[in-house]
Amino acid sequence: MKVKDVMHKGATWVETKTPVKKVAKMMRSEDIGAIPVGEKDRLVGMVTDRDICCRAIGNGLDIAKLSARDVMTKPIVYCKEDQDIQAAIRLMKKSKIRRLPVINAKKRLVGMLSLGDISSRAGATTSAGALKALAAHHA
Repeated sequence: MKVKDVMHKGATWVETKTPVKKVAKMMRSEDIGAIPVGEKDRLVGMVTDRDICCRAIGNGLDIAKLSARDVMTKPIVYCKEDQDIQAAIRLMKKSKIRRLPVINAKKRLVGMLSLGDISSRAGATTSAGALKALAAHHA
C-alpha cells in the first residue's frame, strides 16, 4: 500500500512570517494539529499544537509577537506520495512524530499522513503496528 492511498489529500501550509495567533486560529478552524511551514517555495518546518503550547505559551513568550518561524520544529520531515506506507511508518517512528507532510514527484505538498489516517485507511495489521510503534516513545 502506498502513502497516497492512505494520506489526507490536500494540505494547508503557512509562510515563516505568519503570526502564531493566525496559525492557531487556522488549526482550530480546520480541526488540525499541525501545519507545514514554507519559505521560498520550500518546506522548512512544521508548527504543531504542541509547539505553540510548549515553545510559546509554556515559555511565557508573548504570542502576539511570535511568527511560525519562532515556534516551528525543524528540519521538516516528510514522505513521498508513492512511498510504501511501511516506510513512512518507520520514518515516523524514527523521527518520533505522528504527522508527515506528503510531497509528489514535483516536490509539491499534496497531503498529510497522520496516525489517524493510517488507523482509519490502512489494514488492521498495519494500523496496529503503527500505533504500537508511534505510541512506544510516549510510554
